[in-house]
Parts: sequence; C-alpha cells; structure tokens
Amino acid sequence: MKTNDVILQTTTKIIFFIIFLFSIHIFFAGHYTPGGGFVGGLLTASGIVLLLLAFDLKTVTTALPINYTVMTAIGLLLALSTAAGAIFFNVPFFTHAFDYFHLPLLGKQSLHTAMLFDTGVYLVVVGVTMTIIQSIGADD
Repeated sequence: MKTNDVILQTTTKIIFFIIFLFSIHIFFAGHYTPGGGFVGGLLTASGIVLLLLAFDLKTVTTALPINYTVMTAIGLLLALSTAAGAIFFNVPFFTHAFDYFHLPLLGKQSLHTAMLFDTGVYLVVVGVTMTIIQSIGADD
C-alpha cells in the first residue's frame, strides 16, 4: 500500500527545481570556478532521485520520459569527439580552443570547446547514475 504524502510530494516538486537550477549554475560556473559537468550531473541526478523517493518509478518515468542509456551514449560521443577533435588541427588530444564572441543580450562572452566536453560529462553522469538507480528500483 502506497501512502499519499501530499506535503512531501509538494515540497519535492519545489526543491527539485531549486536543485536543478543550482546544478545548471554549477555546470556553467565550472569553467572558471569549481564545478562543471560532473558535479552538475550529480546534482541533477540527486534531484531526480528525490523525485523517485517522493513518487514512484512509474510516475517519474511518465513525467520524465528519458532513455538514460541513450543519454549516456550521446554524452560519451560528445565528450570523446570534443577531446579527439583537436587531432584534426594537429594539436595534442584534449587541447581545447576558445574565442570571444559578441552575443545578443549577453555582450562579449568567451566560448570554449571545454563547455562541449563538460556537456558530454554531464550527460554521462546523469545517464549512468539514473540507469543504475532505475535498475535497482525496478527490481521487485
């Protein structure tokens, strides 16, 4: 029998978005300060685990219809291709490039290929963590 914890479920909906927004902040701040794809991915996965604790697996899967195995594969492809992309420019593996661009509403910003690598790491961490959690939670 499943209990109906209205307070826990309502609070979880609010806290999930706070955790998710903080994970996005940590992800973007990670290039100049501690953080990045790994920590941001762990925070996102912990927010989804919080949803799994407040609701059941079927409800969360219906609300977030994400195939985490595909997410992991896309993240690996993105991270490895970003790291190996430097070889095409005759520079060592994992050499990243950056330049400054003027973006509308944001002004002068530096854009780095390391951000693409961090995006791949973020997707891999969320994908692997949630695949493990769902496989454990799906057992009867």
